Amino acid sequence: MSASPELAAHPLSQVARVLTWGALGLLAYGAVSWVAAQPWFALRNIEVKTPVAHVTEAQIRLVAERQVRGTFFTVDLERVRSSLEKLPWVREARVERRWPDTLVVSLVEYVPLARWNDNALVNADGEVFVAAVAGTLPRLSGPDGSSAEVVAAYRRHQATLAPLGMSIAELRLSPRRAWRMRLDNDMSLALGRLHTEARLARFAALYPRLFGAQPAPQGAAVASPDAVVPAASLAPVTVDLRYSDGFAVRMPGGASPFKSSKT
Repeated sequence: MSASPELAAHPLSQVARVLTWGALGLLAYGAVSWVAAQPWFALRNIEVKTPVAHVTEAQIRLVAERQVRGTFFTVDLERVRSSLEKLPWVREARVERRWPDTLVVSLVEYVPLARWNDNALVNADGEVFVAAVAGTLPRLSGPDGSSAEVVAAYRRHQATLAPLGMSIAELRLSPRRAWRMRLDNDMSLALGRLHTEARLARFAALYPRLFGAQPAPQGAAVASPDAVVPAASLAPVTVDLRYSDGFAVRMPGGASPFKSSKT
């Protein structure tokens, strides 16, 4: 015998239905949670999907041993991902489940462009990270928060110097916003605070004529009066580019092939 419409619409009947469905939902949730937590669904394997150069399998497994809790269904993937991204070389991590008992890990490692300040590295996007690396890298330095600016300047200036066969060994931005660099031949350049790209471009344009060659010695047999011979020893020690219409140099032994005055 079905309930009358008046009884079905009674507030107490509606509350009873809500409580009944709520109880059934809790029972279903509890049953599913109990099944998911059983050792039948334990995680037994970790697979690194992407090739890595610096992060070792031992580091990944150590993170797994410390952070993986629960079963295939209950493991906290965000916790595992966050822990992997704390490893020195890991820029980004992704963790996925693969039925029936495997976690699949994909890692993106940092690629160092240069050393940054005293104890860090920086990549081509200006991201600073701390890791140990062997080998020779350029040295970049600057105030906190300036890494992207310094990296961008390094790449522009390196492109300007490349036709000369020179490379930047060190580039520094001072707290006063002044730029200095040291090249791989130990030549030091002061660029100042303003118009640094134009100043370096002028230096790159004039360098081959001023320091790459010199007039032939008097009395030497030459094919024409304008003939030149290489003069690799004429590389300056320091170059001051902070001039409006030229630059000043200091040569080995104190000699100077030309002079310029500041304006």
